[in-house]
Amino acid sequence: MTTTDTARDLLLDGFGRIRDGVPEVVDGLSVDELLWRPDAEANHIAWLVWHLARQQDDQVAHLVGEQSAWLGDGWVDRFGLPYPPDAHGWSMTSADVGKFTVADPGLFGDYHAAVHDRTAALVQGLDAEGYERVVDAHWDPPVTVAVRIVSVLDDAAKHLGQAEYVKGLVERRR
Repeated sequence: MTTTDTARDLLLDGFGRIRDGVPEVVDGLSVDELLWRPDAEANHIAWLVWHLARQQDDQVAHLVGEQSAWLGDGWVDRFGLPYPPDAHGWSMTSADVGKFTVADPGLFGDYHAAVHDRTAALVQGLDAEGYERVVDAHWDPPVTVAVRIVSVLDDAAKHLGQAEYVKGLVERRR
């Protein structure tokens, strides 16, 4: 097994854990529970899971030079959020988070599954040169595909963990 094979297997495992965790964190919760915030400044589960998927979608789309699933596959219309179509959650205020609505909690798992498929295809197609390709030369050292993919996975894992924590708070309120 090569180093590239090992990297591929580890990344697919990590992203697979996120794929499995998204439906687990939303399943069994009502819309009100998904939108519950521990305080007025906190993020709720719905926003955290949406942002997790959007950041992954946007960054993977950039790496492969394609339009995001959010825009290209109509997820923006299915969610019908009160944000600009290209919104992904970065730099949103607490008031912006408070505007988030969702009619169908099943959208989270379905959207993230579509994003996961794109992510897995990217990872499956990378060779050693692909991992080393520079995608942002504004940093020292420059950001490579490998570094960006790990960053995407790290961000997704953090947001999933946050959503799981808030779910625990929601369940304790019952």
